[in-house]
Amino acid sequence: MTEMNKKIKLMKRIGIGLLVLMLALAIGVYLYLNDYYKASDYVQSIISENSSRIFENGQYTLIEAKEIFDEPIGLIFYPGGKVEARAYIPLLIQLADRGVTPILVEMPGNLAVLDINAADDVIASHRDIDDWYIMGHSLGGAMASQYLEKNFNKVQGLILLGAYPVNEAPMDSLVIYGTYDLKLDLDKVEMADEVFEIIDGNHAYFGDYGEQEGDGVALITHEEQQIQAVDQIMAFIMNQ
Repeated sequence: MTEMNKKIKLMKRIGIGLLVLMLALAIGVYLYLNDYYKASDYVQSIISENSSRIFENGQYTLIEAKEIFDEPIGLIFYPGGKVEARAYIPLLIQLADRGVTPILVEMPGNLAVLDINAADDVIASHRDIDDWYIMGHSLGGAMASQYLEKNFNKVQGLILLGAYPVNEAPMDSLVIYGTYDLKLDLDKVEMADEVFEIIDGNHAYFGDYGEQEGDGVALITHEEQQIQAVDQIMAFIMNQ
């Protein structure tokens, strides 16, 4: 075999090796992104009951408020990491019943870290709303906080569920967490201006997607945890 043939054979082996590596990587990414927490059956029943108030456009879901304040209040919501966005509709429906217009963002791959600036498109598409709040659960909360580092002038406040602020944006912030939240670093929640503990709650029950790996066991129901969360969120908004 000539020296040239040896080089060609080596290049072919390298090329095949790279293709195999890229294929394995692509399969790994696909499996990772498709392994996520799905909304419970209960969520679909809530959607069906409120179908006339729920508007989806593929990028986000808007829930129409029942009673609108003199100045409309918009709430942008970033879902938790690897959680189907619609799992939070039961929580957001309750806020819409109290006069807020929630807008649930659909994140690529169910990961808010892949579209931190999603709030920009929401705000730009709803010029009728001047007062905005941004809220997120878990990773979604961290990314909502990260968004405010350069956009704090666009919203009135930050609300974090099972998350804590990751920067010192000059605005009021509220952290709500459950007693048995084992996913949250409790040493950092005090970075927020207001902190509220839901007694006997956990990390996952802000949404409706079942139990979350590594989380504590709640001693209250999803509904009970969400009712308390909604009360605190509304109190926070009304005091701004």
